[in-house]
Amino acid sequence: MGPMSNTADQLNANPLPLAKHLGIHFVSAEPDAVVAELEITEDLCTSGNIMHGGTAMALADTVGAVATFLNLPEGAGGTTTVESKTNFLAACPAGQKVTATSTPVHRGRRTQMWQTRIERADGKLVALTSQTQMIL
Repeated sequence: MGPMSNTADQLNANPLPLAKHLGIHFVSAEPDAVVAELEITEDLCTSGNIMHGGTAMALADTVGAVATFLNLPEGAGGTTTVESKTNFLAACPAGQKVTATSTPVHRGRRTQMWQTRIERADGKLVALTSQTQMIL
């Protein structure tokens, strides 16, 4: 197991509070891509047992923040989301697992922008999020 796979293991062993509450599981965490999975339970749904938009946004925000953290410039004190936009493209019913993959659009000294694709197990794109993180 290489050092970057250890990063995902560390994230899973010491989860962020919301990630723990939602059940987010990190598959991989590397500077060029962060991947996490989430089992959609009825608690994470809106009416009709369909994944709530807020669930998708919380998942994307978590994965994008971790990606930014892995790319912080030396001397940075952390990161915070300053903008997030999500397009919802398909429904995901309870009982399915989604995978969120965050990749860089821009990695600057003061801001970073990440795009996160949330897909169902069948490959269907559920949501696409663009977020900007400010470097603290």
